[in-house]
Amino acid sequence: MNSSLSDPHVVVFAMFPGIDALDVTGPAEVFAMTNHVLGGRRAVYEVHLAGERRGPVVTSAGVRLHVEELFSEQGAIDTLVVPGRIRIGADGPEPHVDPAVVSWLREAGPAAGRVASVCVGAHMAAAAGLLDGHRATTHWATAERFATDHPAVEVDPDPIFVRSGRMWTSAGITASMDLALALVAEDHGDEIALEVARVMVMYLQRPGGQSQFSVPLAHPAGSREDLRELRRWIGEHLDADLSVPALAARMSMSERNFARVFRAETGSTPGAYVESTRLEAARRLLERTSRLAPEIARACGFGSVESLHRVFRDRLSTSPGEYRSRFRTTA
Repeated sequence: MNSSLSDPHVVVFAMFPGIDALDVTGPAEVFAMTNHVLGGRRAVYEVHLAGERRGPVVTSAGVRLHVEELFSEQGAIDTLVVPGRIRIGADGPEPHVDPAVVSWLREAGPAAGRVASVCVGAHMAAAAGLLDGHRATTHWATAERFATDHPAVEVDPDPIFVRSGRMWTSAGITASMDLALALVAEDHGDEIALEVARVMVMYLQRPGGQSQFSVPLAHPAGSREDLRELRRWIGEHLDADLSVPALAARMSMSERNFARVFRAETGSTPGAYVESTRLEAARRLLERTSRLAPEIARACGFGSVESLHRVFRDRLSTSPGEYRSRFRTTA
């Protein structure tokens, strides 16, 4: 993928009539906001809408999106996004499979840096053979059909998004923005993705088990800069002593006053905030790395594997191992 400031990261959306508007506009807004957040410091995203024909494409919402480029005109693609269209038929939700899109995906998909399907766009990516041998997700209502139609794909209907090598798939329509943020995190790191999420007021406490960047966003920013700085410090020093006495001493406050002020500013006790932050870090390591449980427990400040297991059991009703097997996003 392109990485220099002079080479933008090319994102191409595969367009077709009746497309679900948010499948396109949601991720596009995330990429655009990332460009603003980066402020020219790194390569920006360059979004293209490509289709079989030029001209307006009427979305399922009736909104018109203008296609200015043809499939045949596309050069090197860093990220190829396959939006979807879900229709409500007599037997329930049905995925639309556009023949022109599938034909182009067979040609362009293998050469793209990565392919990301949104919602039922996974059905088209699978029809093009791009998901064979990969784990993938789609809209929960079409997952059974997806598995039946494409037995070479390992279908998991629960996650918000799944990464399998260079193939990414996401769940229902609004999950497109979670997927786009995950792509931004891969390209530019968690801090940039977190800043984009903050600006867009995306709390991302999503059902299905995965909650990207949820701890910092789930608590008010507060009015005190010293406590905002403390929270940043906590996130960077999870293996330190983060007990109330230690944190109060760091703030040069009494324990009672510190606990009162922290709760007033964040809506959480210091202990609960620290545990949530450590849990979120452990989840990211389980999802994105091969590090073993003892190493993760130490790095995140749990002290022991037993404590790590207890928190996962109490807060997520699962074990670290089960969580990794279900939500790991690395190849």
